[in-house]
Amino acid sequence: MPTNPDIIKSIYANFAKGDVPAVLGAFDSQIEWNEAEGFVYADGNPYVGPQAVLAGIFQRIGSDVANFTVIPQRIIDGGDVIVAEGRYHGTMKSTNTTIDSQFAHVWQLRGGKVVRFQQYTDTRQWADAIGAR
Repeated sequence: MPTNPDIIKSIYANFAKGDVPAVLGAFDSQIEWNEAEGFVYADGNPYVGPQAVLAGIFQRIGSDVANFTVIPQRIIDGGDVIVAEGRYHGTMKSTNTTIDSQFAHVWQLRGGKVVRFQQYTDTRQWADAIGAR
């Protein structure tokens, strides 16, 4: 059985390959997903269930941001809680503004599935990029 850090690493690897079904397959059916307060996609917090995350986060980012990547730089093993530090990269389609934003992701797992996610990121940079300020 893979370790919790291995599960999180595979989520990032599958997301990078565009294998969204594999990403969603790592989520518990009742996953609670929260974007950072003040973040453009936090309007649906908490997103509950994989389909809510797909529609409320992944599809919206795919529509809004060209060449979007999520690059974890460090994975911190806290047992059932895994923290990933890294950077988002992409270009906001509506403004052609580049995004290079640090993030911290806090993942909680139970029985090999992600049950909770909390994102922290530079919300001002995203607001500027989308032209919200």
